[in-house]
Amino acid sequence: MQKLLLLGDEAIAQGAIDAGISAVYAYPGTPSTEITEYIQASKQAAEKKIKSLWSANEKTAMETAIGMSYAGKKSLVCMKHVGLNVAADPFINSAVTGANGGLVVLSADDPSMHSSQNEQDSRFYGKFALIPVLEPSNQQEAYDMTRYAFELSEKFGTPVLIRVTTRLAHSRAGVTRAKESKQNSMQLPGDLQQFVLLPAIARRQYKRLLTKQELFENDGLESGFNTLIPGKDKSLGIVACGIAYNYLLENFEGGKVPYPVLKVGQYPIPAKLVEELYNSVDEMLVLEEGYPIFEELLRGYLNKGKTVRGRLEGSIPRDGELNPNIVGRALGLAITEGFETPSILRGRPPQLCEGCSHTDSFKALNEALEPYSGGRVLSDIGCYTLSALPPLESINSCVDMGASITMAIGAADAGLFPVVAAIGDSTFTHSGITGLLDAVNHNSPITVLLNDNSTTGMTGGQDSSAFGKVDDIVRGLGVEEEHIRVITPLRRNHEENVKVFQEELEYRGVSVIIARRECIQTLARRMKLKALEKRKEKTLA
Repeated sequence: MQKLLLLGDEAIAQGAIDAGISAVYAYPGTPSTEITEYIQASKQAAEKKIKSLWSANEKTAMETAIGMSYAGKKSLVCMKHVGLNVAADPFINSAVTGANGGLVVLSADDPSMHSSQNEQDSRFYGKFALIPVLEPSNQQEAYDMTRYAFELSEKFGTPVLIRVTTRLAHSRAGVTRAKESKQNSMQLPGDLQQFVLLPAIARRQYKRLLTKQELFENDGLESGFNTLIPGKDKSLGIVACGIAYNYLLENFEGGKVPYPVLKVGQYPIPAKLVEELYNSVDEMLVLEEGYPIFEELLRGYLNKGKTVRGRLEGSIPRDGELNPNIVGRALGLAITEGFETPSILRGRPPQLCEGCSHTDSFKALNEALEPYSGGRVLSDIGCYTLSALPPLESINSCVDMGASITMAIGAADAGLFPVVAAIGDSTFTHSGITGLLDAVNHNSPITVLLNDNSTTGMTGGQDSSAFGKVDDIVRGLGVEEEHIRVITPLRRNHEENVKVFQEELEYRGVSVIIARRECIQTLARRMKLKALEKRKEKTLA
């Protein structure tokens, strides 16, 4: 079959296409974004008429995917780890409804917080929901597991969670494709009450879910993704989960590990293989990316006196992502750290792009706030969050998507005035609309800076659900017309924009200042495409 050089994300996307999906739904979030982008750009997906849409947020994406599954077709829903928090309500309940068409949830975790506000392990959600979890160790497994996830979902009538991490999502390797599967025809559930979670029905469905747990575990023994690899040196037994298995192999020439290794790629935990390994070695080391989930379970399940080492015990750092050196140290191997990085190559903090509209917006806001004490700007998540850093140093919070407006309401209720909420257009439709509705209902004395750059900028310029709709949404939520102010954040408009901010800061009610200018990056790309089209037209002429 055809072999492709793919990112881990792209391998998942190709696996989903070849598995016969009819749709992918997602909200862009690093490190998961490239999955949907790959499907959107795929000629194969276009020929198959696969729906590939950016949703307003992860919750709506999850619910839409459940709807596709209800109608009997296969659907993939993608998000990053904190997005799974947003989707948690339908995600947990989907385990109880079960799946009709194959339903696969992809959550991309970001250990070391390269572009996230926390370290979070999505395997907890899988365990919490009592559904199968797959965790690939390389790009080929990412492809194979995605195809298998849809088979598993339809075999047991359950959603399946695939968990990857940043290094796998954003590294490249050769992937061999398998034969394509056909898309499902539309077919409603045999039990038309299956998705009706009234208590009496939900109790019945939950009992069904519980009876599947042993089947899930047995399937993990038969799938080949959980493997006990023999080793001659029984002084140590190693459990290596997902990408941690690769880090282990890199510490030994030719990948020949002298110790017995349990390679884990499918959950629930394969208890039989764990016990077999435990009984054959003197002590155990658990290598897992993220939280010490496996280690905690081992300590509870096999607390029979043998040492179990890992993140909890201290052989592996409790925070941050794994790498081959960390694994090597835990094994007691001599580690070569390499050369000191020359100062010219050392990292610099991220910053807003040259010419970014957010710079001009926050410069105007900063000047308008000069008469007041600091600590008055509660922000959200987006490119504009970088205004926390020098030289702007404008914002004072960044907690989660949509929190700016609601935190501003709370701060105003506590007596802070004036108080500003800073939010972007995509984040506004993701989870800021309900906060603004609260503010209108409470007549909260807050000023909202709505940075409208017409895209989802921080993740690469995907379409914003708010495009062309921001003013109408704000008006429809009940903000008074005279306190909906639209400014163009440019240097030449600075004095005018400062005056708008000054006026609205003094207003004892809800005001929204929409700072509208296209993202400098999407503008550059658009102009480049326009120039290319003109050249083509001239060539044809």
